[in-house]
Amino acid sequence: MMVAVLTYMSYGILTIFGYVRDFLRHWKIERCHIASEKEEQKDFVPLYQDFENFYTRNIYMRIRDNWNRPICSVPGAKMDLMERATYDYNWTFEYTGWVVQDVINLGSYNYLGFAENTGPCADSAAEVTMKYGVGVASTRQEIGNLDRHEEMEKQVARFLGVESAMAFGMGFATNSMNIPALVGKGCLILSDELNHASLVLGARLSGSTIRVFKHNNMQSLEKLLREAVVHGQPRTHRPWKKILIVVEGIYSMEGSIVRLPEVIALKKRYRAYLYLDEAHSIGALGPRGRGVVDYFGLDPCDVDVMMGTFTKSFGAAGGYIAGKRELIEYLRSHSHSAVYATSMSPPVVEQIITSMKCIMGEDGTTIGSERVQQLAENTVYFRKRLREMGFIIYGNNDSPVVPMMLYMPAKIAAFAREMLKRNIGVVVVGFPATPIIESRARFCISAGHSKNMLDQDEKGAITNSLPVAGLSEWCWLLLAKPDLFSYTL
Repeated sequence: MMVAVLTYMSYGILTIFGYVRDFLRHWKIERCHIASEKEEQKDFVPLYQDFENFYTRNIYMRIRDNWNRPICSVPGAKMDLMERATYDYNWTFEYTGWVVQDVINLGSYNYLGFAENTGPCADSAAEVTMKYGVGVASTRQEIGNLDRHEEMEKQVARFLGVESAMAFGMGFATNSMNIPALVGKGCLILSDELNHASLVLGARLSGSTIRVFKHNNMQSLEKLLREAVVHGQPRTHRPWKKILIVVEGIYSMEGSIVRLPEVIALKKRYRAYLYLDEAHSIGALGPRGRGVVDYFGLDPCDVDVMMGTFTKSFGAAGGYIAGKRELIEYLRSHSHSAVYATSMSPPVVEQIITSMKCIMGEDGTTIGSERVQQLAENTVYFRKRLREMGFIIYGNNDSPVVPMMLYMPAKIAAFAREMLKRNIGVVVVGFPATPIIESRARFCISAGHSKNMLDQDEKGAITNSLPVAGLSEWCWLLLAKPDLFSYTL
C-alpha cells in the first residue's frame, strides 16, 4: 500500500509540474520540441494533443535517454553501445564518438544465443548471400519464391510437428494481417487481457466481436465461452460463426506462461478454435526447445493455429503460421501479408534454417540441445537469486523473461542509468506498455550468459575504475538503499 501511494504521489507531482511547464510553453517562456498543431489549425480537431502526448512531453521526455540506445556490435551476451549526450534535457541527442564496450546484455531477445557473427549460422548466411544476394524484389506469389523459402517452411513444419507452415517477413504483421483472414463479422474472439499489441490490432482489423478475459484465468475464459454458446450473437442470438481463443505462450511483459492444458480442454469442451502466439516461447521452452506445447508435453495438433517469430530464439527476422495443410493453403491466398509483402531475405532464411537444424540436432552436433538446457538453467538460477534478495519478480520460474518491479517513475531512470554505469544494459518499462503504477525492469536471459555474468560484472565502471558488484547485488543496493543514488523527479 505504501509503495502504491508513493507511486501515485510521484505521478501526481509530475503531472502538476507538467501543467506548469505546459503553461510556460504556451506563453513561449519555455521551448517545446514536440509535434503540435500549426497556428492556422488551432480550431481543427486536435491531431496530437491527448493525455499520452502530455505524458510523453512531461514524463517520458525526462527519462528518454534510457531508450533507443544505438548499439554497434552483435547483440550477444555482451555488446557495445554508442555513447551519446544531450544538452536540451533529452529532446535531442549528439554522439560523442566514444563506444561503451563489453556491456552485459540483459535486454535482447537472444534466448539461445544465435544472434552472432561467427559460427555455422553466420557462415551459412554469408554463403547464401553470395549466391542469392540480399533482396528478392518480389512477392512469393510472383517470382520471389526461392527454393530456400520452400525448404525453410518444410523445416518449420517438421520442427513443430505439424502438417504445414508458412513464413512472413515481419512478426508483428504475422498476427495483425493473418487474424483478419481467419475471422470476421459474426465471429467471436476471446482475447487474454495482456495479449501483445499485434494480436489486439489483428483482432480489431478483423471486424469480429472481441471479449477480453482476465490474464491466464480459466474461470473467466470459461464464463465467456459458456455465455457465447448459450446466448450467441447480440440481438439476433444466432450461433457465432467461429469462436477463436487467442493467447500467448510467454507474455512478454509479465513473464508468465499460458496454462495451455486447461485452455485446450476448454477449447475442446466448447468447440472453439485456438490461436497460440509463441513469439517468446518457441525455442526458449520445452526440453527440445519446441515451445510451450513441448513444455507441457501436448499434441501440436490440439492447437489450431500455431504462430511464432524467428526474431528471438533463432536470431533472425519474421514470423510463421503453422497447422493443418488446409489452413496454410487457405492463408496463402487470403492473407494480406502473404499476397502483398516482399519475400524474406535469403540470408535471413538461411539463418532460420541453420539455427533450427542446430536445435533439432540435424547438424550432427549437440550445440542446440546444450543451449536449450543452458537457457533453462540460467533462467532458474537468475530468478532464484533475485527472489532470495527480496525482489518482487513476476512470471513463471521457467520463463526467460524476468520482470522485476520498480513501481515509481523516478526509479525507472535511476535503475537503468546506474546499471549502465556498471556496464550492465537493461530494459526498463513503464506506461503505456504497463499499467501506470507497475513500472518494471525486464531482463531477458540468454544461453550465452555465463554464471559469472549473472553473478558478477566486469570490474570497472564506464566512468571510473571502482570494483563492480554482481548484478543481483547492484539491484538490491539500488532499490534497498535509494539514498545512495539520485532519485530526482
